Amino acid sequence: MSGDDEQTLEERVLAAHIRAPGRGNRKLEKLIAAVNDDVELKGWWHAAAINAERLEMSDHSWVHIQIVTNIGLRLARLLFRRGIVPSCVADHGLTERDAEVIIAAAALFHCVGMSIQRADHEQFSLFLTADKLPKLLAPIYDDPARTIIVAEASHAIISHRSKGAPFTIEGAIVRVADALDMAKGRSRADKMLPNIHSVSSKAIESVKISPGEEKAVRIEIEMSNSAGIYQVDEGLGTKLRGTPLAEHVEVIARIEAEHEARLVPVFKI
Repeated sequence: MSGDDEQTLEERVLAAHIRAPGRGNRKLEKLIAAVNDDVELKGWWHAAAINAERLEMSDHSWVHIQIVTNIGLRLARLLFRRGIVPSCVADHGLTERDAEVIIAAAALFHCVGMSIQRADHEQFSLFLTADKLPKLLAPIYDDPARTIIVAEASHAIISHRSKGAPFTIEGAIVRVADALDMAKGRSRADKMLPNIHSVSSKAIESVKISPGEEKAVRIEIEMSNSAGIYQVDEGLGTKLRGTPLAEHVEVIARIEAEHEARLVPVFKI
């Protein structure tokens, strides 16, 4: 944080600015705009990032929030294009555009609880979301739709925990999107810890999300070292298996490194 040390607290908090493609979804665009104007929410993101640094964890700043939001929307649009029906459409009669709002809202709030404590941060995130999200959505949705959006986003937030079991498409998307923030440079670059989590995270070179052929989504992960398999299998695999997305997503991880014995050249989920 050497560069940040020269900034005031206010400057560091206000620097957060989420960019996500609205694609003509006016409700989503209004939510993103409201979030970017909310200093309290940005303050939670900043505090969460500081706690992650204190614990020598991977980045949990607003950059992580933006990445998860964008990945979530990318996954959603690929899935919806292939006919996968969002749960809010099937169960509440809402629209795909509303599903995008649910996914974005959950991504934006999924780890604000880290501003309080790492352990059980998903539950603390719900505590903060329950107060803030309805206020942000008030100019965008009337009840009962607003209440449904908050409830579905809250389900997605709590479902991203390690033993979370999302039973909605939207919840599964957020859970997987969070796990997919693994590309090179996302872990703390200034310190290599002597554990499999640190080594495996630094082995991930790139993540590509594209339309699949047999399945709706194809996720291709390039690794520089076989240790990355731990990140793919225990991180992403655990978040994907058993969710409503499992049958619609194909994951292929490849080890391209020439300096090591290729014990497992290709790993699939």
